[in-house]
Amino acid sequence: MSVFDRLIRHLGLDGHPPVPTFTLGASAMSQFVMLLWESPASFATTSPAEMESIITEYVAWRQRMGAAGKITGGHKLRDEGGKHLVGSTVAEGPYAEATEVIGGLFEVSAANYQEAVEIARSCPHLRFGRIELREVEPTE
Repeated sequence: MSVFDRLIRHLGLDGHPPVPTFTLGASAMSQFVMLLWESPASFATTSPAEMESIITEYVAWRQRMGAAGKITGGHKLRDEGGKHLVGSTVAEGPYAEATEVIGGLFEVSAANYQEAVEIARSCPHLRFGRIELREVEPTE
């Protein structure tokens, strides 16, 4: 949808009711995605007890951020690597030579990029990998 089409839709000039807007003084929260990058070998030598401790730390962080309204969702991705699609070709992934994979993601609600960065900085994942923070482009 082009910018012009969005404006037409927003103003209700397309025959649909106008898109609701915020009242003066109200502030919209921006949505972000934290992509959790890690090395496939990061946890290869981690004992079950250490892994349980790490998971407990992630869960506690997620619960704190969720209670504060800052984390609105998240997912751990399966370790099997998924599929890579390029055109009509489907390949297994990640490749053996991959040094990093996306291990999971969190959905973040923040006033701006700076607040989202502070939320990401508090995530325990930074001890095990890196975080890519991206703002979600509203499409409606």
